[in-house]
Amino acid sequence: MIVADETTPVTFQLSPGSCHDDPQARELIPTLDDDLCNDNVSLLMDKAYEGDEVRSVAVSKGLEPVVPPKRNRKEPWEYDRELYKRRNEVERYFRRLKAYRRIFTRYDKLDMMYASFVMFAMICEIICR
Repeated sequence: MIVADETTPVTFQLSPGSCHDDPQARELIPTLDDDLCNDNVSLLMDKAYEGDEVRSVAVSKGLEPVVPPKRNRKEPWEYDRELYKRRNEVERYFRRLKAYRRIFTRYDKLDMMYASFVMFAMICEIICR
């Protein structure tokens, strides 16, 4: 999921629970609208997305990746630590969506039904704020 702030979703994609986040990010970042992407926009990411491939996809889209390197990186890079503190906004958005019991408990058997209810919850969150 990509969010602009703790209340504004941009896009999301369902993936299997056993799937790593990195390949999903490589698919999701290129789908962003070009109007949203420019040199002034930072993409705050968790350490799970710190791979070279995800960062290069973000840079090619015109985004500045803000992600700390893992401790075992041979060539760590600098990142904006103050800006990285805002990364929790996506986690707060997940918390808001999980207030909907149907999302939290994953009652739906079909991906299409689950995704449609996630979209419904996102619309409700936008309208009710």
